[in-house]
Amino acid sequence: MQAQAGVVRGQPLVSDRSIVALAVLNFFLADARDGLGPFLDAFLATNGWSPFSLGLIATVGGLIGLAVTPLCGAIVDGTTWKRALIAGAVVIVTAAALVTLVFPNPVMVWSGQIGTAVVGAIVGPALAGLTLGLVGERLFSHQIARNEFWNHGGNVASLVAIYVAVSMFGEPGVIGLMLFTAVGSIAAIAFIDPNRIDHKVARGLAQDSGEPGPSGLKVLFETRGLILLGIIMLAFHFANAPMSRLIAQQFSLELGTPFRTTAIITGVSQMAMICVAAAAPFLIARLGLGAVMLIALLALPVRGLLAGSFDGFWVVYPVQFLDGIGAGLLGIVTPVAAERLLAGTGRFNVGFAAVMMVQGIGASLSNIVAGWLVTNWSYAVSHYVGGAIAVAAIVIFAMFRNDVIRDSADSKSPTRPQAA
Repeated sequence: MQAQAGVVRGQPLVSDRSIVALAVLNFFLADARDGLGPFLDAFLATNGWSPFSLGLIATVGGLIGLAVTPLCGAIVDGTTWKRALIAGAVVIVTAAALVTLVFPNPVMVWSGQIGTAVVGAIVGPALAGLTLGLVGERLFSHQIARNEFWNHGGNVASLVAIYVAVSMFGEPGVIGLMLFTAVGSIAAIAFIDPNRIDHKVARGLAQDSGEPGPSGLKVLFETRGLILLGIIMLAFHFANAPMSRLIAQQFSLELGTPFRTTAIITGVSQMAMICVAAAAPFLIARLGLGAVMLIALLALPVRGLLAGSFDGFWVVYPVQFLDGIGAGLLGIVTPVAAERLLAGTGRFNVGFAAVMMVQGIGASLSNIVAGWLVTNWSYAVSHYVGGAIAVAAIVIFAMFRNDVIRDSADSKSPTRPQAA
């Protein structure tokens, strides 16, 4: 039986097992959804790949993946196989990462990264739709924050485990951890009860009884706030995406320890993101979604200024802490803002995927631009340029805040039990 609004025969719609499994899934997906993730650049840099080559492969692979992202969102809107979509992506991404690690030649690296980008595009919309279908609109912002809490917690655990495994076993330790997290992700998916997922709610039809049904795709182009949200995210991620990668490259080359150096650099931002995810529901409730988005955007220009002005290893701590505030808050605010803008249309997943595609275009293009800036000038110049672009995102948001941020329609949403 498919879950419906409210309570069925006095029993809560969302079982404790499914919510716990969702938390575990987010924990393991932190490592399983991205393959080598932040370690890729550091690993390839120590195998002779130049900053420009790394930027090029990230750009090309990213753009190919982004091209299919709206299609992935449309698939998630229309399918009841959301769990299978995530599981399949985990298997393919893990296999591609293992091949890249064992055979870091151009053919394998390019093939693996393009494949990872394509199948990885399904995970974001599928996970957002799965979450919305389990807890409903009323608790969506709270559960997204919890998802991010467990996801960043998984990242920290993964970073610590990789640091220890590499110190003790070398690269074989990384392979073992990747297999472990893939198995953990698939097991968590299996424990989510498919009968507890309301697929109408999952696509944004909680305020619609089913008539006239989902809106046409043109609703995406007619929703002014959604377009502006995408533009703001494009500018932010164009500025933000390369900074951590470049910092990891720079200090990995200087210190000669790619995995351990990247673990420290990434771990600082992930610890900050855990704190941000824990505080986000309170901040949104007290300050409002718009104020929280503004705080996230303001963190980036400061981050670029610090990263470009200082070259001691100590600078990674404030720089990556600001990454946790900026990217961490936006990871929570963006799907919530998109859900509010598209409530009742039945096009939430494809709309959210469209925003992800636009912001991903910014992130992907920035990689090759940043690589070119570093090659021709310096790491500092790249950071300064990123900080300057971030100011543009703030200006756009300040001008069109009321279009981008819509008040919650929680009072119209079905009541569901609080998620753990």
